[in-house]
Amino acid sequence: MYRTILVPTDGSDASAAAVDHAVDLADRYDARIHALYVVDSGSYGVLGESTPTVVEALHEEGSRAVSAVAEAAADAGVEADTAVVEGAVHRSILDYAEEAEADLIVMGTHGRQGIDRYLLGSVTERIVRSSPLPVLTVRSADDSYGLS
Repeated sequence: MYRTILVPTDGSDASAAAVDHAVDLADRYDARIHALYVVDSGSYGVLGESTPTVVEALHEEGSRAVSAVAEAAADAGVEADTAVVEGAVHRSILDYAEEAEADLIVMGTHGRQGIDRYLLGSVTERIVRSSPLPVLTVRSADDSYGLS
């Protein structure tokens, strides 16, 4: 059913929950995981001269995040590819999914919070609305939405 599963990650708890689901599915279907971190460098252009430093730090953070996914996959005997790219987050995820010929995108319902969440809307929501392939959204364990 699934051969290639894309897991966009930002290193958050919601991403970690999505990784667990993606690795389980990949193991079950003998699929390959693609871990992707997108550096939204356009959002940091207002920082002037410090922008390259911030972008470099984000690339390092991205490398750590995708490495954690690859490690989780390896622990389960699942093959994984990793990538850190720059661009508009939702567009980069969709473009990567197409390039990797992904069959499924697995992502957390909420990543890191911040002004982008309120100005641009949820990245996950944008992916769900515009993806031509199935998207599995996963809540983190501590994301109860006020439910008891």
